[in-house]
Amino acid sequence: MIAAGAPDCDVTLEPAQRRKIIHIDMDAFYASVEQRDHPELRGKPVAVGGARERGVVAAASYEARKFGVRSAMPSVTAKRMCPDLIFVTPRFGAYKAVSLQIRAIFAEYTPIIEPLSLDEAYLDVTENLIGITSATRIAEEIRRKILSETGLTASAGVSYNKFLAKLASDYRKPDGLFVITPMMGPQFVEQLPVGKFHGVGPATTAKMNRLGIESGLDLRERTLAFLQQHFGKSGAYYYWIARGVDERPVRADRMRKSIGSESTFFDDLYTFDAAREALQPIITKVWRLCEIDGIRGRGVTLKVKFADFQLITRSRTGTASIATQAELEQVSVGLLGPVFPVHRGIRLLGVTLSSLGGAQLKPSAQLNLSL
Repeated sequence: MIAAGAPDCDVTLEPAQRRKIIHIDMDAFYASVEQRDHPELRGKPVAVGGARERGVVAAASYEARKFGVRSAMPSVTAKRMCPDLIFVTPRFGAYKAVSLQIRAIFAEYTPIIEPLSLDEAYLDVTENLIGITSATRIAEEIRRKILSETGLTASAGVSYNKFLAKLASDYRKPDGLFVITPMMGPQFVEQLPVGKFHGVGPATTAKMNRLGIESGLDLRERTLAFLQQHFGKSGAYYYWIARGVDERPVRADRMRKSIGSESTFFDDLYTFDAAREALQPIITKVWRLCEIDGIRGRGVTLKVKFADFQLITRSRTGTASIATQAELEQVSVGLLGPVFPVHRGIRLLGVTLSSLGGAQLKPSAQLNLSL
């Protein structure tokens, strides 16, 4: 579905903006692959992930999302919200195979592809391999080919920068296409709640709301100095996206140096047990990314940000790659323990895996746990 009356992104721009960018995002990717491969699951609420007590939902079908089930949600919570929820064990090999099919389709149109995960990517089609001047037409063709070759639907956003292309792909989900032109950009941003902005999580949204920032227009009315005072280095990013400006290029073939995830909490954490529990979905996400990319790492870094925004990190690096999620959890929790007791609440936790290598690397020795 294309936004009615929206022209293509083919107008004269300033030099830094002369880009035509497409953001492709597969619809409920893992769950859709399972429903495609297992017809008995079609039309039913499906969660990909572990059903065990400490399991986490990796992906949810749209039937499950109607009940409020979302990725990164604890499995017990998801089951409580949707008693008929069907849990399916992840098959990362199958997802990666489909992802390679999709990326091969992208490569027919442009070599400038920046994958964000198995199921989404940015494409710069300003100068493309088939000489089509319309980015909208290219996005339409890509969506048709994905459906024809994989049986899966994709949503697409077309715009003149990455931030707006990402917003556009979310706007008509699932199975939609939306275009944000340079003429539309600033007005489109000002009407959106800040919680819809890519890069603004729940905790930051709550903080912005407390400061009286509810919409993109509210954000645009704040000065750069004000935003930097309250949000640090991220303040400049928020200042410019509120104006529809994002000059980041699409970066093809990025060399990944680390894999990490973090979470900011609505309520500060004060006990080791609460922090350890909050760490579980973060570890699960990091390991899922390792499985997706087929890589492992030797170094683990724990990131802890306190309520007063003081940040500390604790790291350990072994002589062999971490082989299992359980081992990653053991090391991460081991780094967390000495942080306690705390005199200030913890507002953010993060885990990063570094010193990366291929998954074929086998551990030859125990990880060195000395600090």
